[in-house]
Amino acid sequence: MNSFQREDGDGFVVCLGGHRHWGRFGAAGLLLTDPERGVLLQRRAWWTHHGSTWALPGGALRSGETPWQAATREAEEETAIPAHAVRPIASSVVDHGNWSYTTVLATVRHTVSERVTNAESEELRWVAPEQVVDFPLHKDFAKAWPELHDQLGRELVLVVDGANVVGTRPDGWWRDRAGAAAGLRDRLAGLVRAGVPGEEFDMDGAWSWWPRVVLVVEGQARHVEPTEQVEVVSAPRDGDSAIVEAVRALRADRPDDHVAVVTADRALRGRVTTEGASILGPATLLNRLDAV
Repeated sequence: MNSFQREDGDGFVVCLGGHRHWGRFGAAGLLLTDPERGVLLQRRAWWTHHGSTWALPGGALRSGETPWQAATREAEEETAIPAHAVRPIASSVVDHGNWSYTTVLATVRHTVSERVTNAESEELRWVAPEQVVDFPLHKDFAKAWPELHDQLGRELVLVVDGANVVGTRPDGWWRDRAGAAAGLRDRLAGLVRAGVPGEEFDMDGAWSWWPRVVLVVEGQARHVEPTEQVEVVSAPRDGDSAIVEAVRALRADRPDDHVAVVTADRALRGRVTTEGASILGPATLLNRLDAV
């Protein structure tokens, strides 16, 4: 936030618990991780609310702004790290009734250069996650840190059984199987951009996710191309085996990720749960795609 220009979200709010918080429409912070350097902490200027403590870049939401937009905007204003260099993974909300704070967990897309850019910060520092508790933290950040630490770097990965999901609705998909698969891919890209509430996908309702999506296609749909948002696995013969192999590879490479397979195939469900994946029904995914 530019300290010399008052925005429509600026101002203090007294929450239902009687505590004073900054941000008329709530506030958001960016918990940014660099696999090589740790997490980015900001030491707040002495004159700010809870000054001289360490917390996250962030600030008040403006009217009509999402927490992701606010967190990346504020981070760019305070650290010079542009929004396009950051990939969101998950978010968590602390709700005080008439005021809320959203922490957005994200990772860098490439190496970034940070610098203090306004008077609200005294210092920026990359800190190893296990050393965060050694700093004099903002009291609310200190309270939230254990749960945030547990989720650092963890992603929600959706492995989508393309043929099974497309075949769920009798909308004429069989006349153009490749076109139907490409349409599903494009709708999944919208889901990646919009994110999903955890409770809708049978996960912890305190979290929302910007998922990584792996679409598995077969038969006449095998030549569907991947996009920036959606990975595509083309199964030369057996789509179910390709899904099992994809799950196995994901679990081996990143064992802490949440991997969910979207399919209604009972036999396949048994095979992937053995590999450590959870299951989502096609209707759950399609309903969310309709909402997006």
